[in-house]
Amino acid sequence: MATNPSTADAGESEPSPDSPQATDRGDARLDLPAPLADPQVPPVTGTPTAGGASGIPGTALDAYKRAELSVAAALPGCKLPWQLLAGIGRVESVHASGYGLKTDGYTEKPIRGPRLDGNGFAEVRDTDQGEWDADTSYDRAVGPMQFIPSTWKKWGADGNGDTKRDPNNIYDAALGAGLYLCAGDRDLSDPAALDRAILSYNNSREYVNTVLGYMKQYKDGGVAEVPNPPVGNYPTPPTTGTLPTPTPPRRPVTGPTPTPAPTPSKPATPTTPAKPTTPPAEPSKPTTPTTPTTPTTPTKPTTPPAATLAKVELVGASGITAEAGSAFAAAPKVKAVLSDGKPAKNQVVVFVVGDDTTGGTRFGTSDSLVVRTDDQGIAAAPGLKAGAKAGTFTLRATAYGSVNEYTVTFKGTVTAAPVVLARKGTEQLDVVVGKTLTGVELFATAAGQPVVGLKTTAGLVEKDEAGKWQPVKPEAAAKGPYFKGGKDGAEKLTVIEPAATGTDGKLVLPELFTAPETLPGTYHLRILTAEGVALVLDIKVTAAPAPQA
Repeated sequence: MATNPSTADAGESEPSPDSPQATDRGDARLDLPAPLADPQVPPVTGTPTAGGASGIPGTALDAYKRAELSVAAALPGCKLPWQLLAGIGRVESVHASGYGLKTDGYTEKPIRGPRLDGNGFAEVRDTDQGEWDADTSYDRAVGPMQFIPSTWKKWGADGNGDTKRDPNNIYDAALGAGLYLCAGDRDLSDPAALDRAILSYNNSREYVNTVLGYMKQYKDGGVAEVPNPPVGNYPTPPTTGTLPTPTPPRRPVTGPTPTPAPTPSKPATPTTPAKPTTPPAEPSKPTTPTTPTTPTTPTKPTTPPAATLAKVELVGASGITAEAGSAFAAAPKVKAVLSDGKPAKNQVVVFVVGDDTTGGTRFGTSDSLVVRTDDQGIAAAPGLKAGAKAGTFTLRATAYGSVNEYTVTFKGTVTAAPVVLARKGTEQLDVVVGKTLTGVELFATAAGQPVVGLKTTAGLVEKDEAGKWQPVKPEAAAKGPYFKGGKDGAEKLTVIEPAATGTDGKLVLPELFTAPETLPGTYHLRILTAEGVALVLDIKVTAAPAPQA
């Protein structure tokens, strides 16, 4: 089980308006050519919206959508749309275009904003010792979503389940941005809350309007996935930046509260000198008894803190296996446990398929599934179907607490579906002595799909004493049917390799010959694959009809 650090204090207090993230950070974007800055999607026949759709690199689009899914699981009241993340990603780095965005979410070229040294921007002294921005004097915004290092330290998240939190990875950055925008229990379906959220990212009305414009464009005009563009060597904008943002006013500093002047006390009455004591002294009067003190009310015991999500465990084996194209027999299951050891009921768990080499292992048409745990804290992921070919994948199950996220991983294996060999037609295969058998067609399929390029051997066989098929003995071969081989077909063969199956999985057997000396009877032809899949055909050889007188 991989336990990641804080998921950005999800749902806790909002960032303050004067946080470094909201300062004038400049524009880290390279000056990209138009085709990279705004890739056009060619219209598709029969799809009316395709012509007006916007293009977003596939990895960036996947990161935004996964972040929406994860935030919805952790903070369902936030209603974060992935198009908002895409709007920010478009403004901040053009979805990491031009930096060499790779399928794992990293970029070939680091994305770093201008130095925040007070020269045209706010001054933000170094907070990360250069760990993220390679600057040990001042901070720079980093990564596709342009996080200030100090902001990332608090709000960074693991968006791809690899146990790392890296602002340079678009999966991590998108999830971190989503959690940051949702802070303070914001409901982003409320326009005022949405406005405050974007201002907390960059305190500029121009910035807000631009992000909202792209967000609307992605919602209304549609989005199409386009290939990740290659890394480029383009000019960088001037150090003054292209999105001027006034440094937000600091909160007024409240000075110390003035101490009120002391009220002058009345002068003390001069003490009359004591008269000399005249013995004997008069007996003193009894003192008034002290009023008993009211007993204090005992302090109520403090309520223990509510139990929180503490871990996620695998239920059953960590390995899951199925044949290509088939459903997994058992649904993968995990158990969520609270800090008091009790089951975490109604806990959201996100299952995501990754590192897939099987040609598309999916939950229906999606590579992810969101489920809730039952009263025993168990979440099952039904409906997982193996991809079309043999390979491997990982299935990550993640649950989000108020502070931490917990992930367990299943190792998925898809094995090749067994090949099925079948003959076209059901009629008896007959051949007359001295004639040939031609046109025998076979089909190879696996999981109902044609098997292309399958190689086989075809040979005459007979059963041994144990009832197992064995190649025919030489003496039997001399009196039975045969294939032609060698130069000019002069050799008589009992085993031959037919051509491999075609795109339709079809295999046509070579001609099978009989000679005048071939004995009538039933012979057996076995077609065998390298994996041991066999089909045995019965061939009936009949005597030639007697010549008529």
